[in-house]
Amino acid sequence: MATKRMNESWRRVKDQIQAVWSEHEFEDGEMKKARGDLTKMVELIHDKTGEPRNEIMQKIIAFL
Repeated sequence: MATKRMNESWRRVKDQIQAVWSEHEFEDGEMKKARGDLTKMVELIHDKTGEPRNEIMQKIIAFL
């Protein structure tokens, strides 16, 4: 369900991700590859930030 919502409101989700993790740069190509896939998005953010996956998941679900 979260993945479906993430795909439906992509622009808002993308903006939220960039706001929450503003100290890291996310390229459009990377973001497009993870679009609509919550697991891939969590992994992308984890790779960039080193933040625990469960914390990333909680933050993303909070703004979905």
